Amino acid sequence: MKIANDIWDAKQYMLFGNERLRPALDLLAYVPEQEPRQVVDLGCGTGNVSALLKARWPAADVLGVDSSANMLEAAEAAVPECRFLRADLSQWQADGLLDVIYSNATLQWLPDHSTLIPRLLSFLRPGGWLALQMPAMQDTPLRQVQAELAGSPTFAPYMGKLKPQPGILSAESYYDLLRPHSATLDIWETTYLHTLSGEDAVANWAAGTSLRPYLDALPEEQRENFRAAYAVAMREAYPQRENGITLLPFKRLFIVAHV
Repeated sequence: MKIANDIWDAKQYMLFGNERLRPALDLLAYVPEQEPRQVVDLGCGTGNVSALLKARWPAADVLGVDSSANMLEAAEAAVPECRFLRADLSQWQADGLLDVIYSNATLQWLPDHSTLIPRLLSFLRPGGWLALQMPAMQDTPLRQVQAELAGSPTFAPYMGKLKPQPGILSAESYYDLLRPHSATLDIWETTYLHTLSGEDAVANWAAGTSLRPYLDALPEEQRENFRAAYAVAMREAYPQRENGITLLPFKRLFIVAHV
């Protein structure tokens, strides 16, 4: 099985662990009480959500799947009560029918959702649940500036091997896609107003997630230049307030489907 390049920095990602965990908790709250046997945390990262799934369903076999060895190393150390598997998420195949597939802020990195998400539904046994959450930030400065810098004369020569980051569909498109395959389907969007502390807080936030592929594509001597240019743009788009706080409105799309 092909494994994606390991570009994720677990330590940087967890700098804003509380902010990243809140949507995961909100999503989990929408999965009804049950007694699942097989639960998969798809895109488990450092395992913090895998631990929550195991705490909610202690009798379940909780499997965390991720493409990053760096993240999985942290997960295995932190959550020994769960199993973990390294795999290309776009090609991952369930080993038998599952009761719950849970995915927090992961599937936005994968293309072809019109095929991918119905495929995930097919891995569920009757009565199973698919619960997923994805950032919906593609039309904001946080994401747009990354692409603009990558296309600039300074950095474009290094971006030849960078794969375009896939966008997500509209809420209405997901409804049309999943309703024929679901007994019940709930889709909603929420904007979280994150209050971030420290200098260049938004640039530091992005450095743990959406900025990583761009930095990884650059030679080492250009990475700091790219990050510095991005930080300047983020200070303009999301100015720091007098009390030292930077506000980052962050929209996320939630989907909970019962088959």
